[in-house]
Amino acid sequence: MEPDADPNVSNQLTTMLKKDIINYLVDNIPYLMKQDASRAVNIIITTLIEGLKNGQRVEIRGFGSLSVRERRAKSVPNPKTGEMMHIPARKSIHFTMSKSLKEPLIKGN
Repeated sequence: MEPDADPNVSNQLTTMLKKDIINYLVDNIPYLMKQDASRAVNIIITTLIEGLKNGQRVEIRGFGSLSVRERRAKSVPNPKTGEMMHIPARKSIHFTMSKSLKEPLIKGN
């Protein structure tokens, strides 16, 4: 272990997949069929994507907000050759955590 490493932080990252969310819904909502849960999750994802495509800010209270941001064009050195290369302007998605999500993550619970 590194001297400054936090013993409470695992180096093993796990990933929650869409199927895990669907299974969680099926396990926790009585009478919800897997195909209905899958359809609901897909509709939510499609709605989020459409909102972002249309330039809308997507806010989910207690979780955070998503918005599209413009990244300006820039010139950077190629890491292999050192030669300057141009990176064109592009759009990216920015996520801002809600206060109610940020506080438990900072405290560790």
